[in-house]
Amino acid sequence: MKTSTLAVYHCFALLWYMFLSYSILLIRAEDRPSEVFLYGAQWKYLTVLNLVFQAIFYGVSFLADVLRLIKKLRTVKYVISCRDLLFSVGAFPVATFVFISFWTLYTYNRELVYPKSLDGIIPMWLNHAVHTAIVVLALLEMIVTPHHYPPKKKGLTLLGFVSIAYISWVLWIYWATKQWVYPLFGLFSPVFLAAFFTGSIVFILCIYTFGEFLNHVIWGHYHDEIATLQVKKGF
Repeated sequence: MKTSTLAVYHCFALLWYMFLSYSILLIRAEDRPSEVFLYGAQWKYLTVLNLVFQAIFYGVSFLADVLRLIKKLRTVKYVISCRDLLFSVGAFPVATFVFISFWTLYTYNRELVYPKSLDGIIPMWLNHAVHTAIVVLALLEMIVTPHHYPPKKKGLTLLGFVSIAYISWVLWIYWATKQWVYPLFGLFSPVFLAAFFTGSIVFILCIYTFGEFLNHVIWGHYHDEIATLQVKKGF
């Protein structure tokens, strides 16, 4: 895909995620259902944090496209490195995790993750935009843009750190309010909850590995060609 076309796509994706983030933040505290508590506001939900992260990622991607168009080659290399890191350890695995975990729990018992009372506040299109379309855009990004994944140990370590940081945030909120961000957690014993968190980290690390594999299947030939050119030029 041409750089100019990618720039348009990334710009629209950035505006889309900014719009979704704004739409979620517009929900007034007084309109919330009784089971949705105030502490942490919307920032306690992984879905909302993912929207902000996706907006940051597409903003960096758009910047990289613009720099390529205006031939700022020295700067663009650094920005592309940041873009690829954000995609590999955040944008793709987090979006995929949110999609799979949300709809799995929703299908099993929606009250554990998305109470029916939210239907009167969050329209169906917005629910699908923040829980379904995210994985479609992540896969589309994988297809249209080649990404260079970091060394596996580094990528898994960074994603593991991000996962532990969010779990720590969830535990802090429970310590401060004696309420779980997701009602599901209240059904677990401490041992089972620890096992659930551990399993969630393992699962998202598996998503990272799948993303790395998928990226190689789609763009492996591209990276091989780049490496060959660098060898020929003496890099």
